[in-house]
Amino acid sequence: MRFLIVGERDDEDAIGVDLLLGRCAAVEGLFADPPPPPREILALPGSAAREVWRQWQPGPPQQPGSWRGLSVAAKEEWQSPALDRRDPEPDRSGGEYHLAGAGVEDETGLHCALGEAINGPGGYYGRESMGFADCLGGGFGAVPPFTLVRHDFAAIFAATERELAEETDLPAGRSCPEFLARAMEYRKVRVVRA
Repeated sequence: MRFLIVGERDDEDAIGVDLLLGRCAAVEGLFADPPPPPREILALPGSAAREVWRQWQPGPPQQPGSWRGLSVAAKEEWQSPALDRRDPEPDRSGGEYHLAGAGVEDETGLHCALGEAINGPGGYYGRESMGFADCLGGGFGAVPPFTLVRHDFAAIFAATERELAEETDLPAGRSCPEFLARAMEYRKVRVVRA
């Protein structure tokens, strides 16, 4: 007779998920092959990933802004489970969505806020400008035409201007929020300030 013994170990590197250890055992004399060594399952790299997966372990966030205050690396990691949980429902058009700018500190945060505005807490709507353009094409919740109402947008401009001052390939004189707003308007998204 063979059976699997599964044990649990609480390990900080296991990001709050029990680390599973498996061993095969055999009743002596019945099987010729020795049991395999223990095997670790589910170990994620990087502290940013651990931080995000700890938050998502109980399920997707229920409150808006759960990503606020995370490091840039953690907000980048945030986009992966957000993308994985996107709703398979048909795309919607014609709605009105509210983008909350308070607490947005960088371009990555802007994309987290866009995902949340369009698809609710833990929502995804692109992790960078090219991903955002893909989302406008469908398959990610809302498709044009729709209206995006910008709240506290001055904070977004100030934060992204500081972050992108030296590392952007945007057209001269354009900030990331302004560039995204113009791209949305080109794709028939009405962008208004609250």
